[in-house]
Amino acid sequence: MADQVELFYAPQTRATGVRVLLEELGAPYKLNVLNLKLGENRTSRYLAVNPAGKVPALRVGEAVITEQVAIYIYLADLFPEKGLTPSLDDPLRGPYLRWFVHMASCFEPALIDRALKREEPPHSMSAYGSFDTVMESMRAQLAKGPFVLGERMTAVDVLWGMGLRWGTMFGIVPEFEEFTAYIERFAERPSVVKVLQEDQNMAREQEDAAVQAGVA
Repeated sequence: MADQVELFYAPQTRATGVRVLLEELGAPYKLNVLNLKLGENRTSRYLAVNPAGKVPALRVGEAVITEQVAIYIYLADLFPEKGLTPSLDDPLRGPYLRWFVHMASCFEPALIDRALKREEPPHSMSAYGSFDTVMESMRAQLAKGPFVLGERMTAVDVLWGMGLRWGTMFGIVPEFEEFTAYIERFAERPSVVKVLQEDQNMAREQEDAAVQAGVA
């Protein structure tokens, strides 16, 4: 890897999971930290990287990648020797991609509708079917455990570990036994312990900076 991996980052956001993945990959990376409370994600400099003003964003050489699922897949493929991505001819490659896309196209939309107490769209028009269907599908998949793809951990486990942790923490995701056991195993990983602790410290520092600036 000749080009440096640069992660545009804010604590306690979707970028946290990307940093966990980088730690799992043992990849060298530069952290470009933005304070969202100070609006640093809305500056012209950052909007040139991601016009949506969101994190995470990744820059590797001249390539800029946004959207968390794209970033996860890109990074795992960038370091195939780490074994966190099935190869193209691996039978697990299809299911691996399926559960990445399921997070973005089904799980997160279902969670947002539920969190905002919005009525589910008609089944024929819904991207995810129903909230219960989404949760039961993931529950059945994790019952095969210990990882999303069974016995093998891949990058998709970082995505689901973070997503389920967040959803249960806010009381949106049901506390099924399969979910809680999976989250507990995930939370014990050294990469997760390290990043979440540093995230807490970073979030406090950013809150203090926002208070001093009079915007908190």
